[in-house]
Amino acid sequence: MDVKCYNCNTLLSFESEFVSRQETCHSCHCDIHCCRMCEFYDPQCYNECRESSADRVTEKEKANFCDYFKLSDGNKNAKNEKEDLIAKANSLFKN
Repeated sequence: MDVKCYNCNTLLSFESEFVSRQETCHSCHCDIHCCRMCEFYDPQCYNECRESSADRVTEKEKANFCDYFKLSDGNKNAKNEKEDLIAKANSLFKN
């Protein structure tokens, strides 16, 4: 599984979605088992997590013990948010 680090956009390769809590990016040394690298991370949701049963994690960029963690591209939400903002801005100027 190939994903990009949420911090430096370095391409990271893993054999599966499971990563240990100690796993870090080989380029910037940021934690990988963190909310920002999880499939359920969503800044628009309550507690910034789409998994309703997960415990609240306040530091989204630090390693955590969340049992629901599922490795995902750490930049996907930022891209979607940017595209959504552009689409909303463009819709303001349409007749």
